[in-house]
Amino acid sequence: MAAFGAFLKNAWNKEPVVLVSCALGLLAVVVPIISPFTKYSAMLNSAVPFNYPVPVRDDGNMPDVPNHPSEAKGPNLDWIKKL
Repeated sequence: MAAFGAFLKNAWNKEPVVLVSCALGLLAVVVPIISPFTKYSAMLNSAVPFNYPVPVRDDGNMPDVPNHPSEAKGPNLDWIKKL
């Protein structure tokens, strides 16, 4: 650990701009991984359909098609209200 501290001190004395840019680059990689927003954005992306359904008229033989466009069918998004 002492050698790493000596390396950082030496790098800061010689090239502070390079050291700061490397630190910012490392933060740019690490922060999204540990951010709580990553979890919620993944949950939202999984709940929103990639292909939006085309409205069809129900003939009575389609149990998976809602009778009305405002009828709630599919993934439940009530967890958003609890944030």
